[in-house]
Amino acid sequence: MDELFRSPHLVDLILAVVAVELAAVTLIWRRYRRGISPRALLPNLLAGVFLLLAVRCALTGAPWFWLAGCLAASGVANAADLRQRWRS
Repeated sequence: MDELFRSPHLVDLILAVVAVELAAVTLIWRRYRRGISPRALLPNLLAGVFLLLAVRCALTGAPWFWLAGCLAASGVANAADLRQRWRS
Protein backbone atom coordinates (compact mmCIF):
# COMPACT_ATOMS: atom_id res chain seq x y z
CA MET A 1 0.00 0.00 0.00
CA ASP A 2 2.89 2.33 0.77
CA GLU A 3 4.23 1.89 -2.77
CA LEU A 4 0.86 2.93 -4.21
CA PHE A 5 0.98 6.28 -2.42
CA ARG A 6 4.57 6.90 -3.55
CA SER A 7 3.77 5.99 -7.14
CA PRO A 8 2.70 8.51 -9.78
CA HIS A 9 0.11 5.99 -10.98
CA LEU A 10 -2.31 7.00 -8.24
CA VAL A 11 -2.15 10.57 -9.57
CA ASP A 12 -2.82 9.22 -13.07
CA LEU A 13 -5.90 7.41 -11.77
CA ILE A 14 -7.20 10.58 -10.10
CA LEU A 15 -6.61 12.56 -13.31
CA ALA A 16 -8.63 9.96 -15.22
CA VAL A 17 -11.47 10.28 -12.70
CA VAL A 18 -11.41 14.08 -13.15
CA ALA A 19 -11.62 13.63 -16.94
CA VAL A 20 -14.62 11.31 -16.55
CA GLU A 21 -16.22 13.80 -14.16
CA LEU A 22 -15.85 16.61 -16.69
CA ALA A 23 -17.26 14.43 -19.46
CA ALA A 24 -20.26 13.46 -17.31
CA VAL A 25 -20.97 17.05 -16.29
CA THR A 26 -20.72 18.17 -19.91
CA LEU A 27 -23.04 15.40 -21.09
CA ILE A 28 -25.65 16.15 -18.43
CA TRP A 29 -25.43 19.89 -19.15
CA ARG A 30 -25.85 19.45 -22.89
CA ARG A 31 -28.68 16.98 -22.61
CA TYR A 32 -30.76 18.43 -19.77
CA ARG A 33 -29.37 21.95 -19.15
CA ARG A 34 -29.20 21.04 -15.46
CA GLY A 35 -26.37 21.02 -12.98
CA ILE A 36 -23.18 22.99 -13.26
CA SER A 37 -22.20 24.55 -16.55
CA PRO A 38 -18.93 23.04 -17.78
CA ARG A 39 -17.70 26.57 -18.47
CA ALA A 40 -18.25 27.46 -14.81
CA LEU A 41 -16.56 24.28 -13.59
CA LEU A 42 -13.51 24.34 -15.85
CA PRO A 43 -11.28 26.84 -13.97
CA ASN A 44 -11.82 24.94 -10.72
CA LEU A 45 -11.03 21.60 -12.33
CA LEU A 46 -7.95 23.01 -14.04
CA ALA A 47 -6.60 24.33 -10.74
CA GLY A 48 -6.93 20.86 -9.27
CA VAL A 49 -5.46 19.17 -12.34
CA PHE A 50 -2.39 21.41 -12.27
CA LEU A 51 -1.91 20.68 -8.57
CA LEU A 52 -2.10 16.96 -9.31
CA LEU A 53 0.44 17.39 -12.09
CA ALA A 54 2.71 19.21 -9.64
CA VAL A 55 2.47 16.24 -7.26
CA ARG A 56 3.25 13.92 -10.16
CA CYS A 57 6.29 16.03 -11.07
CA ALA A 58 7.50 15.83 -7.48
CA LEU A 59 7.00 12.05 -7.35
CA THR A 60 8.82 11.42 -10.62
CA GLY A 61 11.73 13.75 -9.92
CA ALA A 62 10.97 16.07 -12.83
CA PRO A 63 13.06 19.24 -13.18
CA TRP A 64 12.11 22.08 -10.86
CA PHE A 65 10.75 24.26 -13.66
CA TRP A 66 8.02 21.73 -14.47
CA LEU A 67 6.92 21.75 -10.85
CA ALA A 68 7.04 25.54 -10.73
CA GLY A 69 5.12 25.79 -14.00
CA CYS A 70 2.37 23.47 -12.75
CA LEU A 71 2.05 25.43 -9.51
CA ALA A 72 1.95 28.74 -11.39
CA ALA A 73 -0.69 27.41 -13.80
CA SER A 74 -2.72 26.21 -10.83
CA GLY A 75 -2.54 29.68 -9.32
CA VAL A 76 -3.70 31.29 -12.56
CA ALA A 77 -6.61 28.83 -12.85
CA ASN A 78 -7.52 29.47 -9.22
CA ALA A 79 -7.48 33.23 -9.80
CA ALA A 80 -9.73 32.75 -12.85
CA ASP A 81 -12.11 30.67 -10.75
CA LEU A 82 -12.21 33.29 -8.02
CA ARG A 83 -12.82 36.07 -10.54
CA GLN A 84 -15.65 34.11 -12.11
CA ARG A 85 -17.27 33.41 -8.74
CA TRP A 86 -16.83 37.01 -7.57
CA ARG A 87 -18.94 38.22 -10.50
CA SER A 88 -21.77 35.78 -9.73
